[in-house]
Amino acid sequence: QVYLEESGGGLVQPGGYLRLTCVVSGNILSTNAMGWYRQTPGPERELTAGIRSDGSTYYAESAKGRFTISRDKSKNTLYLQMNSLKPEGTSMYYCAAPEILSLHPDEWGQGTQVTVSS
Repeated sequence: QVYLEESGGGLVQPGGYLRLTCVVSGNILSTNAMGWYRQTPGPERELTAGIRSDGSTYYAESAKGRFTISRDKSKNTLYLQMNSLKPEGTSMYYCAAPEILSLHPDEWGQGTQVTVSS
């Protein structure tokens, strides 16, 4: 069973910042691509930022220039630095390994709530 635990969310004013953290079990972080996803109004979750096994990154258009994904392999930890937060960024955020999700769609953590409001 894959273990993922997200934290770091909270209430922040527009323009503020948060850093999300995801602790991942075993060596998943070292051997797999990882991503941060946000909950949509429906049941789907969309990729906000991803980091591949070679360290290259991907960002959704909504995140470009404001968010930074990174990882610390020694701590089995994934991060999402979220700057210049906007109200539309309000959501539950989850971390996951997309290649594992392809085989095990329920392999998500509990998520962490980000609320951007004045």
